[in-house]
Parts: sequence; C-alpha cells; structure tokens
Amino acid sequence: MSGGDKLDFEIRPNPAPVSATDRAALLVNPGFGRVFTDHMVTVRYADGKGWYDARVEARAPIPMDPASAVLHYAQEIFEGLKAYRTADGGVTMFRPDANAARFVASAQRMAMPALPPEVFIDSLHKLIEVDREWIPTGADGSLYLRPFMFASEVFLGVRPANEYLYMVIASPVGAYFSGGVKPVTVWVSPDYTRAAPGGTGAAKCGGNYAASLAAQAEAIEAGCDQVVFLDAVERRFVDELGGMNVFFVYDDDTVVTPPLTGTILPGITRDAVLTLAGAAGHRVEERPVTFADWQADAASGRLREVFACGTAAVITPIGGVRFPDGEFLIGGGEPGRVTMALRQQLVDIQRGKADDPQGWVRRVL
Repeated sequence: MSGGDKLDFEIRPNPAPVSATDRAALLVNPGFGRVFTDHMVTVRYADGKGWYDARVEARAPIPMDPASAVLHYAQEIFEGLKAYRTADGGVTMFRPDANAARFVASAQRMAMPALPPEVFIDSLHKLIEVDREWIPTGADGSLYLRPFMFASEVFLGVRPANEYLYMVIASPVGAYFSGGVKPVTVWVSPDYTRAAPGGTGAAKCGGNYAASLAAQAEAIEAGCDQVVFLDAVERRFVDELGGMNVFFVYDDDTVVTPPLTGTILPGITRDAVLTLAGAAGHRVEERPVTFADWQADAASGRLREVFACGTAAVITPIGGVRFPDGEFLIGGGEPGRVTMALRQQLVDIQRGKADDPQGWVRRVL
C-alpha cells in the first residue's frame, strides 16, 4: 500500500438511495441486523500490491466465483461496533481502536494480511459520514457497523489466499433482545464446545459462530435465550456464551470473569466492564469458574448476580440456568444491582451522557 498506512477513499454515492420517508418508516422499529443503509465500504488486497481500490459505494451483492477461497477454506474474520447519536446532534463511536487491534489479531491467527488500524478506523468514519441519516434517534437505537474480510482469490488448494476483500456494512438497530433489558435464561451445553486450546477461540472468525449454532438451537429448544459453553478439555470450566462474555458477582463485592487463555474471545465490552467495575470499588478477578461452583454458589446465595456482555447486547442480566439434569435461578431471577449499575454507566459513556475518563468515545461528526 503506497503512502504508508493511509488510503484515499473514493466516494461513489448510491444513485438510488432509500427515500427519506421510507427510511423514517424503517427506523421506527429496525430490530437487529435486518435493515441496512444505502452504502458499503470495499477495499481490496493482493500479494505484492498491498491494500488498494478503497471505496464507499452503493450497497449491492458481491460478485463471487464458485472457487473463491473463502467458500472452501473459511478464511474470514469480522468485527462489530456501534455509532451513536449524541444530545448535540453529533455522532460517536465506542473504542474503535480496540476493534481495529482485535481485527489485526484475528487476521494473524487466520493467516490473513493485517489491515492497518488507521485504514480500519477511516473506513468507519467514511461510511458513517455518508449514511449518518440512518442512525436511529431512539433511546436504544444505534448504527451497528460490521467490518469484515474474506479470502477472495479464485483457487482450490489448502494455503493462505493471495487476494482478500475488506468490507464494511451498516445496520440501524434497536435492542438486541426483544422486550428491553430483562433477565435471560441460558442453557449449559452438555455435548458441544466452542473452542479448544490452540484453536481459533480468541479470533473473531465466522467458524467459531458456526460451531455454536447447533448448541444455540439446542438452547432454544430447551426454552432458553442463549447457550453457555464449558471448556473443551475437562468440560468443567465456564468459557463464554455463544456470542458474549460472562461475569459473576459475589456477596463479598467481587466481580469475576473467566481468564483469556486462548479459547475465549477478548471482548471489548468485557474489557470495559473490568475497568468500570474496578473503578467502582469492586474487587475484580479474572479466574476460572466451574459450572459446579456456579450451581453451588447460586444455591448458597454467595453468588448474587450473573450477566453477559458484548457489543450487541451491551450488558444483559442472566436470571436462570438450565442443563439436562435441572435448572436454577440466580438472585431470584431478577436483575442485579451491580449488573444494572454497570450497564447504565457503560451506556451513558457510550452515548456521551457521562464522563469518559478512559477516552473511549471517539467523535465522528
């Protein structure tokens, strides 16, 4: 890539954008991940040439050869973050630098070229600037940004591809779980695991999520909202949910989450929660938690709260746990005080309603 880690984006406005009237109707209740904006970002990569042909253009289907490497060898990574409207009419993002760094780490694990963080963040700015009218104004609304990259080289052979396509699409969204913030019930999978030591658990790649879907279907069949995975070696230790990290709050004011040992995604919301909980005076620990201890501590009352966290769901209380041999409640199945306080503080920082001592919020417009 010429010019260091900087690319000039060509802006090609959509010649037939959604009308203002139709857009307003779509934004009333967009749901999550079903409505998309008028434009997308595309940047190409080729060995020996680097990153090139950066564009913001009309959102459209991707022409793809049946022998495209991603379809056969699953070289693909992605990120998820949000843009928010502020009270003064501006637009912000939350910790895009952390997403950019994780995108690099995921690419390295999947033997893909690293997109310079400056290009990653600039691509988000450019798309937000063009599609800013798609950002919802409601209390729970935001613009969900999905950067992703895949192997686009046309070949059949087990080796890293030589050509890649980086893209960003955007989706106006409301709350991740319908019905607002309320405790969810989770299913502890007895048979399926998400990731093993030495695998791709710490990378944000599609294969990890594909591996979770059978277990998620099992969870839904059991009347639960989400699945919880145990470790792949001993089947004793809690790893994470299908798409979120998990935290435990104890009666001695300790906040605990499983450690990052390579099988758990290093969540950006997870990292923020650790910082906020520590600043609030909680004792914060990253240590293993067994499912047996989870059950026993909930029964004794020592475990007061459990919550899940991630970009999409923010912080969501977990009220009930089911598994093949039974079920139990946490804190009577009600949202916990610590959970809701951390959630409110995080949301207020993200939306510019509270101080941001860590400098997490990045102004876009």
